[in-house]
Amino acid sequence: MNHQLIKDVFELAVQNDMDYHGCAQSVLAALQAKLGIGDAALLKAGTALNGGMASQGETCGALIAAVMAIGCECGREHLKDVEKIQPAKGIAIQVYDRFRNEVGHSLCAEIHKIRFGRSFYLADPEQWQAFHDAGGHNRTSCPEVCGIAARIAAETILKLRASSSTEF
Repeated sequence: MNHQLIKDVFELAVQNDMDYHGCAQSVLAALQAKLGIGDAALLKAGTALNGGMASQGETCGALIAAVMAIGCECGREHLKDVEKIQPAKGIAIQVYDRFRNEVGHSLCAEIHKIRFGRSFYLADPEQWQAFHDAGGHNRTSCPEVCGIAARIAAETILKLRASSSTEF
């Protein structure tokens, strides 16, 4: 496995979130730049996923982006390709499990509690500012979570490419 490439994906996702915010797009942009995953439409689709699905504190946008990238790599292209659902879902579950194990949770609000000792309702401008002031965009906060999600996705995608199969 190309460890430097994986490190580059991690670092780019971290830097993207520090510079531009938006966890889902930070992950997607890193995977697109370094592994050729997706296109402008995929990046655009990630716009409102940050802050736990439209800033509601639900599933972490970085995790959603990692799963979206897996779908781009091994998912179905047509609805009739039903045989691709289960293999892709199995791989997505592995990504989810690894993310949850490394980060401590899959919900944005719970990740905030782990990292900041409290959650923030990011749809509220005052709470968003409090999140930012608490270090929400510092390297070891949400940007690091983005890096972890991007790294897990990159490792998984590179394994898929090496095996040329959706089962590993």
